[in-house]
Amino acid sequence: MIMRHRSHLRLCALVAGLGLACGSIALHAQDDNNYRGRKYKAPPPSARIEVTVLRDSSGKPIPNAHVIFHPVEGDKDKGSMELKTDEDGKTVIDVIPIGDTVRLQIIADGFQTYGADYKIDKPEMSMEIRMKRPGAQYSVYKNTGPNSSSGSGSSNNSGSRNDSSSSSSGTGDKSSDSGGQSNSSQSQPQPK
Repeated sequence: MIMRHRSHLRLCALVAGLGLACGSIALHAQDDNNYRGRKYKAPPPSARIEVTVLRDSSGKPIPNAHVIFHPVEGDKDKGSMELKTDEDGKTVIDVIPIGDTVRLQIIADGFQTYGADYKIDKPEMSMEIRMKRPGAQYSVYKNTGPNSSSGSGSSNNSGSRNDSSSSSSGTGDKSSDSGGQSNSSQSQPQPK
């Protein structure tokens, strides 16, 4: 039994010595700069950007507006990040690196879409965007104002009427008769 006890003590001493040796090697390996693993590269410093979206007419905040950040590199869009405004019309993003250019796009129901490019050059930026209501659409066919009767569409119709009446009395050409009929049908509303 004494023999067994001595061999057990020797085994415990040997295991403890090996444990200390392995531990010191592991600590030395962590301090070694020649370790050939993947090196940690710190991310670039990022800016904190606060965007406030307001109505242009009253200055009141617009909740739930889509605020979309498109980081751009030259003419290439590198993706997008989308946030929504809170009830105060504000949203904050803090992951865009300083020095980048960002295309800011804002979409809100009932308002014109906003878009502009911004250079992120400060650690903290604040932007206030005023959204406008959509304006009337421009149309070349809309007759408004006193000059509409002398517009290109009206003068062509009246010119073709004069030409068709003079030519129909003289020659009886079929194209002039159909031209006269189409002009008269355009000026009168058709029943439904």
